[in-house]
Amino acid sequence: MPQPKSRKIAVLGYRSVGKSSLTIQFVEGQFVDSYDPTIENTFTKMMTVNGQEYNLQLVDTAGQDEYSIFPQSYTIDVDGYILIYSVTSYKSFEVVRVIHEKLLDMVGNVQYVVISFEEGKALAESWNAAFLESSAKENQTAVEVFRRMILEVEKMEAGQPQGRTPCSMM
Repeated sequence: MPQPKSRKIAVLGYRSVGKSSLTIQFVEGQFVDSYDPTIENTFTKMMTVNGQEYNLQLVDTAGQDEYSIFPQSYTIDVDGYILIYSVTSYKSFEVVRVIHEKLLDMVGNVQYVVISFEEGKALAESWNAAFLESSAKENQTAVEVFRRMILEVEKMEAGQPQGRTPCSMM
């Protein structure tokens, strides 16, 4: 088996939309029902995708809002972004648009995969992106979200010139 590849993925979104719940569901296989605001947590997990082993570093970020200053640390050596909003909070959907714009300002043009349905699907289509609906509580596709991100990063990396680091968004 080839050497494991390292990938850093940042999980971004409005406060209390389930960023930590999705990440913990993926890493530990359990749903955390309580809400404790996150400053920032980093998790690691090994994952095999298409026969390649990956050492994932997952950055579970603090909740953002439309006025938050986007930390530059969220752009350093990050291979992919997972943007999360709650289907029960239109505000979180609006904030994910702002986060997207801030990401574009910081890292330039990126490719996208977005999570959610109807309006999320429309937003994803406007970004020319695929989408995936997930529920950390019900453990619906939590692993698939991260697996799909790895596949998107690999697809982009394969088409990039040597030395250029691609970035993907989900």
